[in-house]
Amino acid sequence: MSDVMKKEDKSLPTFRPATDILEREDGFYIYMDLPGVHKDALVIDLQENDLTVSGKTSYPAPENERYSEMQFGNGEYRRSVSLSDIVDRERIRANLNDGVLELYLPRVEKTQPKRIEITSG
Repeated sequence: MSDVMKKEDKSLPTFRPATDILEREDGFYIYMDLPGVHKDALVIDLQENDLTVSGKTSYPAPENERYSEMQFGNGEYRRSVSLSDIVDRERIRANLNDGVLELYLPRVEKTQPKRIEITSG
């Protein structure tokens, strides 16, 4: 990433999205509120045991208009979650709908005992 991009990122206010994490029998479900974040501005990275979600909002200022007050605007959401070894990293799914990101983190399938067949020589 270039230094210019890093500097631009630093100028945006960063928010930690409201997040719910549910544990169910089949795995974990994470819901994050990301209002104004479009799919193409959303990045989900998995590095070792850290799952990081980041997304940017962009509200271009209308031409020849000036805000007298602005309570939302350009910004960035960022949240990291540490994963345990019981999460199957290969089957994680993500869905963005109406400003809510849903992540499904399935459990690793339990290994079943295996009987070793004995052959006579």
